[in-house]
Amino acid sequence: MALALQTFSTVKDADAALKSAGTRYLGGGTLVVRAANEGDVSVSGLVRSTDPALSAIAVSGGKVRIGASVTMAEIGRHPELGTLAKAARAVGGPAIRNMATVGGNLFAPAPYGDFAVTLLALDATVGTDDGETPIETFLAGRDDSRAIVTSVSFTKADSFRFLKVSRVKPKGVAVLSIAVVLEQAGDGTVSSARIALGCMADRPMRAKAAEKALLGRTLDPDGIAAALAAATKGTAPITDPIASAWYRAEVLPVHLGRLLLS
Repeated sequence: MALALQTFSTVKDADAALKSAGTRYLGGGTLVVRAANEGDVSVSGLVRSTDPALSAIAVSGGKVRIGASVTMAEIGRHPELGTLAKAARAVGGPAIRNMATVGGNLFAPAPYGDFAVTLLALDATVGTDDGETPIETFLAGRDDSRAIVTSVSFTKADSFRFLKVSRVKPKGVAVLSIAVVLEQAGDGTVSSARIALGCMADRPMRAKAAEKALLGRTLDPDGIAAALAAATKGTAPITDPIASAWYRAEVLPVHLGRLLLS
């Protein structure tokens, strides 16, 4: 099936073209082109934008803004984004990372979307022509979104931790992925926590019960026990050829515990 491709110099013009039925936005192409190649007849045309702002990375005063067209490979080698390199390099193999974009990863269905899990833990905001949206709100409504994502923004977190569990190394599909951002008080107890999970629902989600159970606790086996017991609360793990929902629920507390104690 032939696909018409339209390229625009501004996001505004590309956004207007997306109003036509059957059009999809083309970022890196790892999702939409594959869907078309696999016979998704709902895709009849592709729209892209060459707006330079989409490919920019800005780091200033602890604040980070990443354009939606920035690739995983670019994040992995950026000198000021070292804490995110592990998460970016967890996305596919080298060829995929050279194409996969930040904006596209926000729409990736489970078991994909490892970098979106990272952004959820970092409490990022998602930028479109309509303004800024908290990532949790964006992810909840992403299936109905027609706006072009232009950027993601967040505050750097030195306490960021990430783990992707897969059966095939080094570029296997995720059994699950976990991203954690913690803050600790002077006495070593946890004062705030954000835990984001991949593959524990059809899109990245927060482990809010586990976050709550960590508050006021120390990061030792006894201190994290309640959080691990609550880790699967509210989750709805996926079942796919990689792992069953039952297996994902069983191993989540194990891997979360290892990440919290690392």
